[in-house]
Amino acid sequence: PFVATPTPVRHAWRALTWLLVITAVLFGINALGVYVFKGSSWAPELALDLQGGTQIILEANTPDGAEPSAEQMAQAATIIRQRIDASGVSEADVTTQAGNQIVVQIPGVADEETRNRIEASAQLQLRAVLFTGAPATSFVGEDGTATPYPTPDPTLNATPTTSPTNGSDPAWITDALYAQFLVYDCADAANDPANAPQDQPLITCDASNTIKYILGPVELDGSSIDDATFGMQQNNGQWAVNLTFDGDGTETFGQISQRLYGATAPLNQFAFVLDGYVLSAPSMNGVILDGKPSITGSFTQESAKTLADQLKYGALPLSFSVVSSAAISATLGSQQLMIGLIAGLIGLAI
Repeated sequence: PFVATPTPVRHAWRALTWLLVITAVLFGINALGVYVFKGSSWAPELALDLQGGTQIILEANTPDGAEPSAEQMAQAATIIRQRIDASGVSEADVTTQAGNQIVVQIPGVADEETRNRIEASAQLQLRAVLFTGAPATSFVGEDGTATPYPTPDPTLNATPTTSPTNGSDPAWITDALYAQFLVYDCADAANDPANAPQDQPLITCDASNTIKYILGPVELDGSSIDDATFGMQQNNGQWAVNLTFDGDGTETFGQISQRLYGATAPLNQFAFVLDGYVLSAPSMNGVILDGKPSITGSFTQESAKTLADQLKYGALPLSFSVVSSAAISATLGSQQLMIGLIAGLIGLAI
């Protein structure tokens, strides 16, 4: 006669069958991610303590050399952590040390895009355009030879002859400033436009060193930004960074747009200046009162996302320089990882 299978055994086989079914489904989902959607991997992502990674140490720079406050360092560490999280890097470790340093540890090898997110100060300024020109530092004479512009004479007038009434007033361009503009070399590594006075005009270039600018004083900065997103514009297919100003920023930007709209070029342009360099200098083609302008330029999807993340999470309260960048080893090591895997397999078999 046939002997019925005991109930506990049937339950065990049923549980094992469901375990195999669930495992097969999960295996299939992961296979779809790897081969179809290209967004997954068969190998699990390991945290910093298991695979090691990259350590970057940033040191704060203050204008007077004074020690930064604990609040400034904590705010900077929070912003850097938010930037890293937004890039999709998990298990990063961000700490402060020595009163003026931030230590960033990232699993694996930090690519250039991640490094830029960490190191960029993203100090956004809005300045009116006063004058533009070619990046040349010499002029061509009648004989066709190029002659360098002379070093500005220290006796040239450096004070506006009339008091400028706004950030677009050409009275900002003194004889001394124009002479400095002519000899300004965009490719000179000694240039430091990011630390120029905010209440004075600025001589700088775009990031690709193809246009040279004289800009008016700062009229808005990154602290006025409530939100920053990125997207593709429907009218031209270009990637853009879309800003939303706060209440005061919306009012100020509205006044700027009213002043610039209809002015003669280049006085109808305003420049988005990122870390001292002109990111974009569009003309004002209308009055914008809702506080929602867009920055366009030679963006890719990734570069637009990076800039939007940097501006959304705020400008760093301090400027930082990289004092060291090195690979760090795993703290647990491959032996401990192997022991854990063996223990898991034994448990699964049992």
